[in-house]
Amino acid sequence: MIPVNEPLFSGNERAYVDDCMASGWVSSSGAYIARFEKDWAAYCGVRHGIAVSNGTTALQIAVDALELGLGDEVILPSFTIISCALAVVRAGATPVVVDCDPRTYCMDIDQLSDAITDRTRAIMPVHMYGHPVDMDRVLALAEKHGLAIIEDAAQAHGCDYFSRRGGNNAWRRCGGFGTLSTFSFFANKLITTGEGGMVLTDDDDLAERCRSLRNLCFKPTRFLHDELGYNYRFTNLQAAIGVAQVERMDDILARKRKMGQRYDDLLSGVGGITLPAREEWAHINYWMYAVLLDEAGDLDAFQFASALKDRGVDTRPFFMGTHEQPPFHRRGPFQTVRPPVTERIYRKGLYLPSGVAITDKQIALVASAVKDVLS
Repeated sequence: MIPVNEPLFSGNERAYVDDCMASGWVSSSGAYIARFEKDWAAYCGVRHGIAVSNGTTALQIAVDALELGLGDEVILPSFTIISCALAVVRAGATPVVVDCDPRTYCMDIDQLSDAITDRTRAIMPVHMYGHPVDMDRVLALAEKHGLAIIEDAAQAHGCDYFSRRGGNNAWRRCGGFGTLSTFSFFANKLITTGEGGMVLTDDDDLAERCRSLRNLCFKPTRFLHDELGYNYRFTNLQAAIGVAQVERMDDILARKRKMGQRYDDLLSGVGGITLPAREEWAHINYWMYAVLLDEAGDLDAFQFASALKDRGVDTRPFFMGTHEQPPFHRRGPFQTVRPPVTERIYRKGLYLPSGVAITDKQIALVASAVKDVLS
């Protein structure tokens, strides 16, 4: 079975972990944590990095740092992982979902504009499957209405967006646009620490608040707490792996883009599927090679996945829309929401094996299996 993802540790990961273990600093203190935070923040062009236990907790810390709560609304795409709306609901605020763009699968900016009300406090753009959101339009709306941006860059390691704001035309790194930006370092991400996440910000006060929230909001007096925080700490062992991964980021990104180009070459012209889009203003990272079956075809994504599995190819389905998730249905906020693009691509989309360690031979076998199923 060709796995949907397999990480690659070909740099200093083992040496740094051995050094970490020899030092005795294996928990939530140690030099590698500060180094990883500094290195990744600098890579994204941001001043502060706050490492946390995973991408979901990074979102929660970001929402809580902005002190969002009852009566506040946060606009986000329905087409994303449940963690995004979960962080908003856990804070007591209200998630408001919009549909996604049919090409990039990122949030529909026209619908975003229409969804803003006098209760909106923040926008949560999510870069999908390694393709950036059209951030200039998001930034313009946030500026016009005085809104914070919680940028979910969990799938956008190394992606760039060509910004034309203020006449300063330049490529900018994803993860550097938000009032607060979040990353995941799960095993299937370009940079992985097994589990792990990070919040990035240029705001000194927000950075300090994030550090407090991840560590139970300790006061300087030990075991005295001024509010309810979380134990969302990150370990020095994980950070040792992360530091080594960041050192290899250029190579990792090149490998992923080579993988994507190889799939493009082998699957171009195959009938019945749409391959990943690439807008001119985006440098994508092919986090996952996502394909979409034609609406008119007989197969749905789940039948397609089963047929590929029979041929030795593992896959993953597209996200089910947040508006369709049963826990949110029971709470009531999305009962009248039916974003058509999100519902269609959930039924028709999946992603192919896309790990950093995938070989050209494996890509060729996957492409052959796809053609076989669709023939």
